[in-house]
Amino acid sequence: MRAALALTLLLTVPSVASADWLLTPFIGTTFGANTNLLLTANSGNKKFNFGASFGLLSDGVLGLEASAMHVPHFFETSASTNVFLTSGVTTLDGSVIVAVPQAITGYSLRPYLISGIGLMHASAGDIYKFVPFDSNLLALNLGGGAIGMLSNRTGLRFELRHYRNLKPDSSAVTLSGASTRISFWRASVGTVFRF
Repeated sequence: MRAALALTLLLTVPSVASADWLLTPFIGTTFGANTNLLLTANSGNKKFNFGASFGLLSDGVLGLEASAMHVPHFFETSASTNVFLTSGVTTLDGSVIVAVPQAITGYSLRPYLISGIGLMHASAGDIYKFVPFDSNLLALNLGGGAIGMLSNRTGLRFELRHYRNLKPDSSAVTLSGASTRISFWRASVGTVFRF
């Protein structure tokens, strides 16, 4: 009787899904930037970005990831009205991935949603030294993408994410004295290395 009960429990308990470690260096572009920092009216222009992510993705639904990205010249423009000498935005975050299970997608393109929270470091220095800005902000990201494996060990990853700060910074000079607002979209493509 006990053996039959043990066998029944063994057959009805779902097996633990296997998981893969994924390392993904990526490049991309930011667009749709929105900020209220003084002298940054044109920061919505597209900007090159680069970074990398490292995470664990199961064959089931869930995964975890740490990601870092840098956007050089974030607040600068090519216009003659540009007053910034240097600027940039760097993000470091941890995220949760919710993916379509591999049992459904097989080894084809695997869509997923991703969301996380972390640090956004934004800095800018203008030629007049009027509105220097150098701040660490709590930030939220939300997006989605797809991973397609080309071989057992390598693949491609396409992703779109939206970033925005959650924590205001009282040291920044903003339009109308409002709380600091920095947000933007990131579109990226990366090479996936599976371990």
